[in-house]
Amino acid sequence: MQSPLQLLSSVVNILIAINIVMFIGTSGNQSGLNDLLALHFYKNENYQVWQYVTHMFMHGSLPHLLFNMLALWMFGTQLERVLGKSRFLLFYFACGIGAALIYNAVNQFQFNEVYDILVNAGISSAEISSMIAQQVYPPKILSADQASTMLNIYHAPMVGASGAIYGVLVAYALTFPNAKLMLIFIPYPIAAKYFVPVLIGIDLFSGVTGFSLFGGGVAHFAHVGGAIIGFILMILWRNLIKKGQSFNNF
Repeated sequence: MQSPLQLLSSVVNILIAINIVMFIGTSGNQSGLNDLLALHFYKNENYQVWQYVTHMFMHGSLPHLLFNMLALWMFGTQLERVLGKSRFLLFYFACGIGAALIYNAVNQFQFNEVYDILVNAGISSAEISSMIAQQVYPPKILSADQASTMLNIYHAPMVGASGAIYGVLVAYALTFPNAKLMLIFIPYPIAAKYFVPVLIGIDLFSGVTGFSLFGGGVAHFAHVGGAIIGFILMILWRNLIKKGQSFNNF
């Protein structure tokens, strides 16, 4: 049995502990701390640069926390042994921050598409800002889906470590491609090299179409963004390995 000092020597265990402490500490004051720590759209008055980091330690529900921390423990523990503590920590934060940047970039593109429709219809910037603040829209100009897209992007903050977790999943699949994993709704073991691309493909499909197999309120493009950053980093670091530099010599 590991001692407390041995448990805290693991980066994965420390990250899990911080997430649990943050969840307990914010559960009684969710709205106030969400304004401060969750990732907001860059035009929202609550947006702050530090939210690209702090959102990774916020979770909206107990199942959300448990799912992410279980995945971090299952896949991150083995990956940390391969990469080393420092490089794994850098990898984790790079994936989480990169996922958030990609998520907000996609949100900006989608928001601007709807915003331009309103501007082209002769509505001023001040009027648009007022409609967004009051969460109303002109039905003759925007469809319900277009309005929902614009208002949700502006008002709904993102929380969770999922972007970083998807980066970890990609790195795990590249490092242990033949390890057998199972999807919840497909009770059959699938090699990681197939499992992870399928999972990312589902998220990409859901993000593009709006049809989500995992329910509403899921930041699909953050998942895809974390996976992209994880893939790029692992490819770059693999090239370093080929040149004779060890993962652990960081």
